[in-house]
This record gives sequence, structure tokens and C-alpha cells, in this order.
Amino acid sequence: VRDAATLAQVRSTEDITIPRPAGPMAARVYRPDVDGAVPTMAFFHGGGFVIGDIETHDDQARLICRDGEMVVVSVDYRLAPEHPFPAGFEDCLAATEWVAANVADLGGDADKIVVGGDSAGGNLSAGVALAVRESGPKLAAQFLIYPGVDFDPDADYPSRVENAEGYFLTAEDMVWFGGQYIPEGVDTSDPRLSPIEAADLAGAPPAVVGVAEFDPLRDEGLAYAKALADAGVTVKVRRYDGMIHGFFGLTTYSPAAAAAVAEMIQLLRGLLGTNSL
Repeated sequence: VRDAATLAQVRSTEDITIPRPAGPMAARVYRPDVDGAVPTMAFFHGGGFVIGDIETHDDQARLICRDGEMVVVSVDYRLAPEHPFPAGFEDCLAATEWVAANVADLGGDADKIVVGGDSAGGNLSAGVALAVRESGPKLAAQFLIYPGVDFDPDADYPSRVENAEGYFLTAEDMVWFGGQYIPEGVDTSDPRLSPIEAADLAGAPPAVVGVAEFDPLRDEGLAYAKALADAGVTVKVRRYDGMIHGFFGLTTYSPAAAAAVAEMIQLLRGLLGTNSL
């Protein structure tokens, strides 16, 4: 049970539904205590594409809303195994399109639409950010918190071995989550699954990428940040030593986690030009 005293305070929250081809999808809109036009983020929660929801990530969404001074639309996308790939991706894409179409009633700044999320949500954010390059909407940034970006089981990332067990997310967990999410026979190099496998990353929106030292996903997150930068994308990347996968949800328990999240949000504000500093 969350302690209301530690929840980041925002001006308001509103539970809504977003239309999509598969039927209405639940979402929650968080509004900051700021007047005037502000950025808007479509936020996708983590949980290996299998678990997690708006409630598990309520405080994370509140933190981004309050400290980022932006509207956050947290999306209840469909989960595996009942709804395997590409259901979750399609929901997040539909939500992003809806946010853009309704930005005047959300944050109000059509030039500052963002996608963001942690872990699986980081994967979905990166995938959506690539998908909308041609179709629109134009995104101002992507906010990737220890994202998983490569489903190639044979990919050589030392962190998958170094941090295979003992640090919350294990290598075994990752295999299990992938097995739930990805149907038999699907090509894991599909950039909607593995953004790092995209033939070309040019034109992707500016990115904030934060990874944790003790995380199996550390090295693919760093590799994706480098690949984006090599493609000419503006990237702000940070590796947080001492942190584990999941630190975004540990801010009330760990001052170091709180500092890491605060820095990532400030980096995002820097990309959006909304820093008060």
C-alpha cells in the first residue's frame, strides 16, 4: 500500500478512456500545478509486457508530472500472454496519436509531445518513436528509463551475464517475459520489438536514456544511446552506478534513486527547453 504522504503531489488526476481499434483503453491524465501551455508525455509503464498497470506506476507518473512540469497520460495498454506482440505496441502507438490529436486539451504545446517509460515501457516508447517518424505525430523527445531494446537471444551484452541474477530483474525473468510477449515464429529483429535492429535510426526524436549499473539491460540501453547518437540524434545518456533495474520505483526508499530520477527529468526538461534553471 502506497503512503499518500510520499506521493508526488500534482494539480489533478483524471481517469479517461482512449479510443483504439481494439476498443476503449483506460488511461490516467496527470496535470501539473503550472498555468499555461506545457509539454505532454504519453507514458508507458514497465513490467515485462506482462504485469504492471496505471496503479503500479502512479507515483512514477506523478513524479514526471510534478518535476517535469508536464501533463502525463499514463496508458493501460494490453498485456501478454493474453495479448501478445504487437498488441501492446499498437495500443501505445494509438495512445500517442490520440495525445497528439488532443494536445490542445492536454498540455497545450503541440511542439512538445513526448513518449516515455521504464523497462518494457522504454521499449514501447523507443518503438513508437521510430514508427511515427514518417506517419507522425512529430515528437519532441523520448524518455527511456533502463529500456530493453534488443530481443536477440544471442546478442552479446556483458551486463546480461554480469547481472544475470541477484539484482531484482534476472536473466531468467527476461527469457520468461519474452516468451510470454513474443509469439512463436515472430522475427525478433522487427524494430517494433527490437528498436536497435532498425535499419536506420536517423530522424528519431531527441532522447534521454538512463541505465543502471546492476541491470541485465544496462549494456543494450547504452548501445542504443550510442546508435541513436551515431545516427545524428541528440542523446543525453546517464549510467547510474550502484543502481538496480527498477530504481525509478524506489525513489521514496533510496536517495540515490531519487537523485537519478530527478536528474533524468531535468535532462528531459533541457531537451524540451523548459528548464527553470
